[in-house]
Amino acid sequence: MLSLRVEDLEMRFAGLDAPALSVPLLALRAGERVAVTGASGSGKSTLVNVLTGLHRVRQGRVFWGEIDIAGLSERRRDAWRARHVGLVMQDFHLFPGLSALDNVLLPQRLSTWRPASGIAAEARRLLERVGLVRPDQPVETLSRGQMQRVAVARALAARPGLLVADEPTASLDAEAGAAVADLLLDLSREAGTTLIVATHDPRLVSRLDRRLHLADGRITDPAPVET
Repeated sequence: MLSLRVEDLEMRFAGLDAPALSVPLLALRAGERVAVTGASGSGKSTLVNVLTGLHRVRQGRVFWGEIDIAGLSERRRDAWRARHVGLVMQDFHLFPGLSALDNVLLPQRLSTWRPASGIAAEARRLLERVGLVRPDQPVETLSRGQMQRVAVARALAARPGLLVADEPTASLDAEAGAAVADLLLDLSREAGTTLIVATHDPRLVSRLDRRLHLADGRITDPAPVET
């Protein structure tokens, strides 16, 4: 697995006087589990979007190992993200009318005309691992907690080096949220995947290795630089 490193990053958006995000230096070790916290408008989502290649970076560099993803074209960033990044979103983004298994397999089927050998078996294994006993069940018949479990399985199906979860427990009750948090931590540890979680859930934050708290586009807690 590879590390992430940000250097001299500044993101500015039209209509704003101050940078939306300013990160002189940030290094994340391979396999590290990191919480990203901050109030609405603090730069939390911008940081996550930069680290996953969703935002184009015009000033600064974002290294995945030796690859500067900030220097890639949009098409190549999309290809990099499909290969290396798993995403778990608050609203699941599952497709009704498809089974849990087909939802897990869909990104692989869309990203390449010939999915990797064994991907279906891996998808079934992950669904079993997250507690879905009926992989052929339509997702619209699942509970919200079950839907998020499917989303976790989908994010890990391609064995990404980076797993990013954006408020993964926010729309769940306490019990379902705790179960999803357990899965994110356990499965990322088993796979050796770097885990980044943007969250307001203090129980989840307390279980991660490190916290990056943002205010006014700057990381304030703890010091973001490793020496």
